[in-house]
Amino acid sequence: MNTAACVVIGASAGGIGALISLFSHLSPTLRLPLLIVLHISEHRPTRLTEVFARHAARPVVFATDGTPIAPACIVIAPAGYHLLVEDETRLSLSIDPPVNHSRPSIDVLFETAARVFGHRLVAVLLTGASCDGQAGMRKVFEAGGRTIAQSPEEAHSRIMPLSAIRDGSIDHVLPLASIAQLINDLDRPWNEGAQDEDSPCTHPA
Repeated sequence: MNTAACVVIGASAGGIGALISLFSHLSPTLRLPLLIVLHISEHRPTRLTEVFARHAARPVVFATDGTPIAPACIVIAPAGYHLLVEDETRLSLSIDPPVNHSRPSIDVLFETAARVFGHRLVAVLLTGASCDGQAGMRKVFEAGGRTIAQSPEEAHSRIMPLSAIRDGSIDHVLPLASIAQLINDLDRPWNEGAQDEDSPCTHPA
């Protein structure tokens, strides 16, 4: 039986479009929690949660300190804060210095998630024009988690997925539709044991 417990996703340049495409291919019954770092400016307002929710058919929120890791929920790092996995039930935020010139940093999310979830973690690296995520993917890979990169040929900017692929820490190189299908397949154990209940991930963004 697959033991996937959480999915972490990193994206940068071109990431909004990539995430919308990914969400549109996810099963409406998906229960695996999705934790996301997207490099966005902290100097302009954003309605990303509303935009993403229209395509994801599930709650989408910006993380706050102590946000729960909940089934059937998408949590996004707010601009200007690192997103960390504290334990299997809770997230935290940090204003520590930028990593790879980024805050939030994909590496920070991936590395903290790898420490908590180990082999039960699924990490996905999408389009981007930096090397953020490469070191985090290596940590996930070494912890026994499943690592996935978007096909560089499909990515708006191929630098980020290609850097992780060249590092040798990627299990699967796939287009977005196939990444979504793999996540759907890994979610089956959740759905087999799921009960009908509302997601607790409903606090305001």
